[in-house]
Amino acid sequence: MYDIAIVGAGPAGLSAAIYGQRAGKKTAAFEGYTYGGQIVNTPEIENYPGIKNISGFDYATGLYEQATGLGAEVIFEQVLEVTNENKIFKITTSGGTYEAKSVILATGAKNRHLGIEREDALTGRGISYCATCDGAFYKGKAVAVNGGGNTAIEDAMFLTNYCSRVYVIHRRDEFRGEKEGLAALKKKENVEFVLNSTVTELLGEDRLSGVRVKNKLTGEERDIAVEGLFIAIGQEPDNKAFSELAELDKAGYIISGEDCMTRTPGLFTAGDCRTKQVRQLVTAASDGAVAALAACGYVDKL
Repeated sequence: MYDIAIVGAGPAGLSAAIYGQRAGKKTAAFEGYTYGGQIVNTPEIENYPGIKNISGFDYATGLYEQATGLGAEVIFEQVLEVTNENKIFKITTSGGTYEAKSVILATGAKNRHLGIEREDALTGRGISYCATCDGAFYKGKAVAVNGGGNTAIEDAMFLTNYCSRVYVIHRRDEFRGEKEGLAALKKKENVEFVLNSTVTELLGEDRLSGVRVKNKLTGEERDIAVEGLFIAIGQEPDNKAFSELAELDKAGYIISGEDCMTRTPGLFTAGDCRTKQVRQLVTAASDGAVAALAACGYVDKL
């Protein structure tokens, strides 16, 4: 019987494990893949307060070692289902069944990929899914942003402050993003819009050197020399297995405020899997602390 069971061992989940264990609670984090979540794919982190520069892998390893050093368990099994009966949560995994007094869902969210050849191989070598994380690495260089929503517009606007040229590639000629942001972006002199077009090929060997795009209306192909491609076509959470206990919004995110509570007593959520405005490493860690302390308070009252 665990006091706190955490689904996910990314930055939010491991931060929760640290705070739960330090509070004297028996804590376990369940992870179906590897610890650290998406951050392990980030070559360099330069925006985490107090750490000037660190690789995503080293940061995740530090979190893992800190949590396990305090006595938290990390169980590498995929969580298939979480149920609740008589204030006891049952966690069914690929390896067995466990019980806990409280649960924190920290399943994260996956960036949607373009699904083209060599995308995974070039991630971290020119391909990025986070402009605010990696944009500064491309100072003075030409980059492209692929997408047509608010995230793509905001990423492109952010990159105009660092990059010599920003190409905005969108499969349509109209954007889903807010008109005010788009209007501001159009005023930037170092932005070029490549509309009705899709990325069909990634150029370069060990690192990205350009993209090949195809106009959907004319069939014309064009090679654009860029050193960075920021893919901003959205994220997708994986919370369907928990929809009986936690309310999900239309996009599948767990509905929760800054208190990290869900509609089920004893069930909390943290990180990118929940409804929130800012999805960054620092806010994931913050959520983990908030959710763990809330879970500790809940357990103490049982």
